Amino acid sequence: MLIRQLEYLVALGREQHFGRAAAVCYVSQPALSAAIRKLENELDVTIVLRGRRFEGFTDEGRRVVGWAHRILAERDALLADLDRMRNGLRATVRIGAIPTAVPATPLMSSLFSTRYPLARVRIESLSSREISRRLAEFELDAGVTYLDNDTPPGTRSVELYRERYRLLVPADDELARESVVEWAAAAALPHCALMSTMRNRRVLDANMAAAGATLVPVVETDTVGALYAHIATRRLASIVAHTWLHAFGVPEGMCVRPLAEVRPRPAVGLIVSDREPTSIVVDALVDALSGADLSEALERSLPPVIPG
Repeated sequence: MLIRQLEYLVALGREQHFGRAAAVCYVSQPALSAAIRKLENELDVTIVLRGRRFEGFTDEGRRVVGWAHRILAERDALLADLDRMRNGLRATVRIGAIPTAVPATPLMSSLFSTRYPLARVRIESLSSREISRRLAEFELDAGVTYLDNDTPPGTRSVELYRERYRLLVPADDELARESVVEWAAAAALPHCALMSTMRNRRVLDANMAAAGATLVPVVETDTVGALYAHIATRRLASIVAHTWLHAFGVPEGMCVRPLAEVRPRPAVGLIVSDREPTSIVVDALVDALSGADLSEALERSLPPVIPG
């Protein structure tokens, strides 16, 4: 069994197509197919369901793919450990973050890079479900997501901050004169909000329901960037996490107002696989972020609430 065969198999699982998998591995399709057939012969199992095109994996094949991810991850960890002993940590830490937490990731990457200046950081915006899948398949080193009942099993977590909410409202709206805005009053405004499939929106909907109100947005989107674009150009109101204000500030013509405090505030944190032996890269990331008070840094960066 060769590492190259496992790399081809993992690529096929990711691309779900022989031609695309061969392209990302920089080999011909016949070479990739032949290597996987050789692996099947060596293991004495059928791994791939073949027809006129790729049709998926057998039950045994899915198990082999899982082991392939694990073996390749251990190979990468070995190389990173040896490199660290010679030169200091220079590996890339792969982080998947839910879209609503992405604006806070510069604080995380800064702490990590300060501790390990030769290492690199790669951040992808992913759903919580995709983060769970890619952690399990060793395609990510860590995830940044809500820490709640949906946190995937087999992981350990480090709380980074608790989400607070602010109302972005046109500066000439009467609610701009309020020192604190009630959730029901905010619901009456024309809003831009994230889609209801996203965890942040479900939190807002629950808070609205507790206040006896319902949020009915004029515009819904699945990215914070698109949400901010609509706030800035159409001057729609929006209930935003305080981390977004840290990253994007307050658009011209808008002002920020505190909303009535809701307890408990949702926790956002780092999740990593709880497996042994641990990854050198994961240990380094957890070491850099453990004990870090991101909440204090986020609070310091918030724009002041100026009375209307």
